[in-house]
Amino acid sequence: MILSFHPLIIKDENRLCAGRQPNAEDLSAIKAADAVILPQGCYRALYDMARNNCRHVFPDYSARFDFPGKTGQARLFQKTGVAHPATEIFLNVAEFKQMSTPPPRAYPLVFKFDWGGEGEGVFLIESERAMEPALSRAEAFEKTGQRGFVLQAYIPTAGRSLRVVVIGNRLISYWRVMPDKSAFGTGVSAGARIDPKTTPELQTIAKDAVADFCRKTGINLAGFDILFCADNAGRMDATPLFLEINYFFGRRGLGGSEAYYPLFHDAVEKWLQSLPGT
Repeated sequence: MILSFHPLIIKDENRLCAGRQPNAEDLSAIKAADAVILPQGCYRALYDMARNNCRHVFPDYSARFDFPGKTGQARLFQKTGVAHPATEIFLNVAEFKQMSTPPPRAYPLVFKFDWGGEGEGVFLIESERAMEPALSRAEAFEKTGQRGFVLQAYIPTAGRSLRVVVIGNRLISYWRVMPDKSAFGTGVSAGARIDPKTTPELQTIAKDAVADFCRKTGINLAGFDILFCADNAGRMDATPLFLEINYFFGRRGLGGSEAYYPLFHDAVEKWLQSLPGT
């Protein structure tokens, strides 16, 4: 029996858990299932219930919940040994201020709050003085219960970044290119255009690196942000740098939701076909 909690994936039994915690009926259905399909925005409680009571669960969100937020992703990049911008992790402002011998930092730096996506909560820090407003903002957030941030080395990219989307075993890549090559940030919401064709050799290198990372971590539904360091002439180094993992990713580069959902449905069907006895 195939159990789906995804509203658009119709299987032997369908349940919706949106806006509520999973209950005893959900647990009973999961225990009876051969495989469980979860929505992209499932809560940890539902994911843990599914993983602990069914052998086959899609998507695999273990890395998402075991290494949450920007701080968790930084720890995951460090653990797996993938290339990424040099990163310092701080659980709170007090931890930052208590360092008796602060490490040398070359400005500019990138300050990232532990939460947010698509460029939200990310700031370019160009001097020691500019760090103070960011820390004050972090202290204000801590009073509301939100804490944690990272400091990363700034990577010049000539105004472009690569998005690699993983949907099951399929990888799709495209550049996000800013009109101003000196601009900080390359989000589509900030004005970047989508370019799926330029420098296909770098796209292949990045997709190979992401595929290897996913084999190590089990991730099978996410959008990866990859940077290539550019020199003053705009020439890019061939080493892909892992910047972020977006479990809720924009779909414009894929052609919108109309294009995304058939890809997702196909990934689910191929995953089910790969399972023994289903």
